[in-house]
Amino acid sequence: MADKTKMEEEAMEREVEKWKMKKLIRQLESAHGNGTSMITVMLTPKDQISLMAKKLTEEYGTATNIKSHVNKVSVMTAITSVQQRLKLYNRVPPNGLIIYSGTVMMDGDREKKITMDIQPFKPVPRSMYLCDNKFHTQVLSEMLESDDKFGFIVMDGNGCLFGTLCGNTREVVHKFTVDLPKKHGKGGQSALRFARLRTEKRHNYVRKVAELTTQFFITNDRPNVTGLVLAGSADFKNDLNQSDLFDQRLSPVVLKVVDVAYGGENGFNQAVELSADSLAGVRFIQEKKLINRYFDEIAKDTNMYCYGVEDTLKALEMGAVERLILWEDLQHVRLVTKNPTSGVERQHFLTPKEAEKREYYIDPETSAALETETTPMVEWFAENYKKFGCMLEFVTNKSQEGMQFVKGFGGIGGFLRFKVDFAQLREAEEGHHHDAGGDDDGGGGGKREIDELDEDDFM
Repeated sequence: MADKTKMEEEAMEREVEKWKMKKLIRQLESAHGNGTSMITVMLTPKDQISLMAKKLTEEYGTATNIKSHVNKVSVMTAITSVQQRLKLYNRVPPNGLIIYSGTVMMDGDREKKITMDIQPFKPVPRSMYLCDNKFHTQVLSEMLESDDKFGFIVMDGNGCLFGTLCGNTREVVHKFTVDLPKKHGKGGQSALRFARLRTEKRHNYVRKVAELTTQFFITNDRPNVTGLVLAGSADFKNDLNQSDLFDQRLSPVVLKVVDVAYGGENGFNQAVELSADSLAGVRFIQEKKLINRYFDEIAKDTNMYCYGVEDTLKALEMGAVERLILWEDLQHVRLVTKNPTSGVERQHFLTPKEAEKREYYIDPETSAALETETTPMVEWFAENYKKFGCMLEFVTNKSQEGMQFVKGFGGIGGFLRFKVDFAQLREAEEGHHHDAGGDDDGGGGGKREIDELDEDDFM
């Protein structure tokens, strides 16, 4: 049970990392420079820091020949920044290293120097040094598209192949050949014995494949692949799927059983093509299942759920949220205000329209300007969800269920650890405000204001 929870947490953290990567890619793609002053450097896990440092020194020498003085200075500055960032590493991190550096054009013809180093959550597939008028993010995009790992079993009368597919990377895990007796009408009185031997050898073949399937595709008592495809040119694949020897822990992840004309690696390639539609929909199906389970809680009226910005934040403050569901493109912002005189800090969660109101940026008593800091709410949750002791699930609005969650429930909600009566909480708050003299923070709609809390308050 502990292993299952740990694997769920690892999968969730991976999804959060993917969301952060999506956001970073959008920012990098929108950045453009003046001339070829934006540098992209990528190192694979097997690369050496010293070799890239040598290449950068050579490129620095080449940059001195650039005719445009402005562009020359920008390129040389960017190369120097990359060199300084490389010095922070003794060796390339386990998944490789990506560095972006350059002078980016901002609004109003302003320039901003950017240098960032990224240790991706998946191995960098190829080395790269590019000097251009934009940052190159294709590799990062490929990492997002190719996160799910799928298992393939291709078996026929000549042998069996076990393979995996992760994005565009196909890997043969294991393969073996088998010599099975063919059907024939000879044998006379021995025909039944031949048939029995043939059936026995086929059974042993299926048994061996089933045992190896468990060995390759089960880790820590759970499937280590998102989905499994069974392929072959005969009935062996169906025999395996229906056999009692086939590990029942793998049955739920069998996505498709396909007929292929070949065995071995040619059959593997054909199986990938024939099952492409099933593989593409796996993440989509997982999202639909999550939201449907959430809708079931609401339909049963269990009080073990929350939705909307205000109620969800109340539940988070109470430590009641077990799993937070968040639309990845939710537009709300977190506005932190600080009174420079008293030092009092407050945070507000607002819609973009509410964030334009002047009342949040001045002190109501003195009309003095407040110090402010604005962060997209989704980004803030991605960084801070662990402080609330909950798990975080990102969803899209691409499915019918996802669209309903966004339109009908505000794009934010969650499963609770214990029952919470939000109507009763609101009545208690209204009574408190009334007793305090009717003071109101202007609350309503999608905004929520709470005092700044320390991490210990949620643990």
